Amino acid sequence: MRILVCVKRVPLTGGKIVLTADAQAIETKHLGFTISPHEECGVEEAVRLIETHGGESVVLTLGPPEAEEQLRDAMALGADRALHLVSDEEEWDPQATATAIVDAIRGDETANGPFDLVFFGNESADSGGYQIGIRVAYALGRPVATGLKGVTVDADAVRCEQEVPGGRDVYVLPLPAVVTVLEGLNLPRYPSVPAKLRAQRKPVDASSPTRPEPRLEKLRLVVPESQGKEAEILGHGPDAAPAVVEVLQRIGVA
Repeated sequence: MRILVCVKRVPLTGGKIVLTADAQAIETKHLGFTISPHEECGVEEAVRLIETHGGESVVLTLGPPEAEEQLRDAMALGADRALHLVSDEEEWDPQATATAIVDAIRGDETANGPFDLVFFGNESADSGGYQIGIRVAYALGRPVATGLKGVTVDADAVRCEQEVPGGRDVYVLPLPAVVTVLEGLNLPRYPSVPAKLRAQRKPVDASSPTRPEPRLEKLRLVVPESQGKEAEILGHGPDAAPAVVEVLQRIGVA
C-alpha cells in the first residue's frame, strides 16, 4: 500500500490572528508555524495504516523553503519520505495549488506506482478554502469523500465515516481514492527524540513548480468576530425548575 498525505505550513492556531494592512495575508512576524491540525491527523492515520498493511507513506507540501520543517515533523511522526514543492512566500490560489499537487502526484506515481490513498485535511487552518482535495480528486478522476471522522481500509476499498446529527454516514470508495479528514479522526502521537533524529536523515525530494497565471481573484481576508460568552439566569431555587424543563424540551433532551 502507498499513501500520500498533503500538508500545509500554517501559523500556530493558538495565537491571535492579525491581517496585513492590505488584508491579503496573515501577519506572521510574531507567529510560529505548524502543520494544520486536520492534516496532522491525516499523517497519523496514514502511518497507522502502513503499520497495519505495510507499504510506504509519503508527505507532500507546497510552501516556502522553511516548510521543510513541517515535512520533518511529519516524518518524525512516521512518514517515510517527503516531496517539497518549493514556492515563494506568497499564497497560491486553490486552482494553482491543486495543479501543482496533481503534477507532483503523477510524477511520483510514474516512478513508484500509484498511491492507493491521498489524504488531505478538510481545510487548512489559515485560509480555510475547502477546495484542494476535491480539485485534486477531480483532476485525477478518483472518488473523494470529505469531512471524515473514520477511515478503514479493507481489501480494495476504503470505508469512510462522516459525523452527522444523530449518527454517522458511511461511504465505501474503491481504491485508489482521495479523502479529506477532520481533527479528531485520531489522537496524533508525540514524536520521540530518536524519531526526530531519524526524520533528519529521511529523504526530501525538492522541486520548484512554475506558478501558473492566477485565474481566481482573492478580494481580501476577514478575521471572524469572536462570539462573546453569554449566561442566562433561568430563575432562583425551585422557581427555576419549569424554565429548565422548557429549555430541555426545546433542545430535544426531555
